[in-house]
Amino acid sequence: MVPVADLSRRGRRLAHAFGAAAERIASSGHFLLGPETDAFEREFAGWLGAADAVAVDSGASALQLAMTALGVSPGDEVIVPAFTAVPTAAAVCAIGAVPVFVDVDPRTATLDPALVEASRTDRTRAVVVVHLYGRPGDIPVIDIPIIEDAAQAHGAVSPHSGSAAVAYSFYPTKNLGGIGDGGAVVTGNAGVAAAVRRLRVHGMTEQYVHPEISQNFRMSEVEAAWLRLCLPPLSDENSRRAATAQRYRAAAPHLRWQEPHADHVYHQCVVRVADRASFRQRLADVGVGTAVHYPLALTQQPGYAQFARAACPQAEAWAAECVSLPCFPELTDAEVTHVAEALARVSE
Repeated sequence: MVPVADLSRRGRRLAHAFGAAAERIASSGHFLLGPETDAFEREFAGWLGAADAVAVDSGASALQLAMTALGVSPGDEVIVPAFTAVPTAAAVCAIGAVPVFVDVDPRTATLDPALVEASRTDRTRAVVVVHLYGRPGDIPVIDIPIIEDAAQAHGAVSPHSGSAAVAYSFYPTKNLGGIGDGGAVVTGNAGVAAAVRRLRVHGMTEQYVHPEISQNFRMSEVEAAWLRLCLPPLSDENSRRAATAQRYRAAAPHLRWQEPHADHVYHQCVVRVADRASFRQRLADVGVGTAVHYPLALTQQPGYAQFARAACPQAEAWAAECVSLPCFPELTDAEVTHVAEALARVSE
């Protein structure tokens, strides 16, 4: 079976170098917010071409802290796309704000910018644009702060998009995946960066002085060291993902693919099919694994349906039909060929 993801392949490749890094950290006695984290922040910001990166403990935390740093408060509203992973909305709720679900573009699965203004109220304080599956979403033209959720889009986001902050996740399956969990807030706003650095350590400005109320959102030195090992090959790995997706699309142009984009980094290579169960079974029968990201729109999630205000039919249609195909850089050429040939033989 060709897997949708296999983290052991990356793990084996980096095991020796990571062992040396772990020994270095253990011997130093410095396990949190030390030289590894500092170096990773510099290197990641440099790789992105961004002014600053602040490492935190998860992608959801990155969203939460970015919103807090921008002044989003309890009772405020934040516009989010109705088709995304639950953590996008959970981060809004974590600060007592209210997520407002807006439908997605049927071609791209990302926030439909034409619908944003109509969803705005006098309590709207931010808009979150999710670059779903690694495909850059369109940035709406609006006079309130925009936060980009790039949890799946390392390398797809321009540092000059005009957004207030970009939130990244380093969950192990991501293009830049950690060995535990982690995230980062990337910004060109020095004030936002400084606020996130305070907020990730209980709102502390100096030892035992806490002008703000916050909790612990620190990244470990071990996580930072692993990410530093994963960062140098990331551009080539993103190119490998894109080339794999192009092989699939060329082999099966009859399928309904997420609309392409020049900067798509293919965290997931996704196709839409009307009979998802049958499609997945036919691929499984010939040794091709698949997954579903995500089977429910936020308007359909039991814990979040309470926030639905307007119908989001495109988001719910994507949720009903999306299928993720094997698309990670460690796939062999033979595996990619096998998947492409299988796709060429199946129909919706």
